[in-house]
Amino acid sequence: MPAPQVDLFIPCFVDQLFPHTALNMVKVLEAVGCEVHYNANQTCCGQPAYNAGYKEQSCEVARKFLTDFPTEQEHYIVSPSASCIGMVRNTYADLFEGTPDSGRYHGVQRRAFELTEFLVDVLGVQSIPQARLSGKYTYHDSCSALRECGIREAPRQLLDAVPGLERLEMAETETCCGFGGTFAVKFEAISVAMAEQKVEHALATGADYLISTDTSCLMHLDAYIRREKKPLKTLHVADVLASGW
Repeated sequence: MPAPQVDLFIPCFVDQLFPHTALNMVKVLEAVGCEVHYNANQTCCGQPAYNAGYKEQSCEVARKFLTDFPTEQEHYIVSPSASCIGMVRNTYADLFEGTPDSGRYHGVQRRAFELTEFLVDVLGVQSIPQARLSGKYTYHDSCSALRECGIREAPRQLLDAVPGLERLEMAETETCCGFGGTFAVKFEAISVAMAEQKVEHALATGADYLISTDTSCLMHLDAYIRREKKPLKTLHVADVLASGW
């Protein structure tokens, strides 16, 4: 059986601030038999501009995304960010439906997946046998993963299969962490209060790790954790699955 062909989509946050997460995703994908490709010309999916109200500029960036991941290749597009996948899967309809690019965007949409849903729902992977991490974890459902992409069980399944790792669900795990892109800039006090609530719920479980699919949420929460010197470590799911081997 031929190896699944995967084109990496590395979002802005990961590229600039968490490159190790991207490398860990490659490590995991190759371990499950994927042939991984990376187009170095890729940039942004257009989400920051769109969320800030700059639809025309967002459309220009998104159109480049369609060019960087051509439909005719028929490769899977896999990303360590449900937020960006949610943008491609849902918001591109607003940008391209009824335009000459509608065929291209439909082709890209059906091939775009967040890492854990790709592993579990597409490849049928139940665990990464090499992964090892000792401790207790609680999981944060990012708004984009849960509400835009319908991702809930896949990351938990993979994390629960890691030897030494125990899940402790926190209260209100589906509540927003307060990041929300430009929301955190425009409404700083509310954003920080939401981060505080999320971190306190996580700490109440007694967990060592707070894990999620989105680096943007984790960056926001980690900033609060560090400022307040809380005993909690944030980890992206890809970093967990690549640990210990």
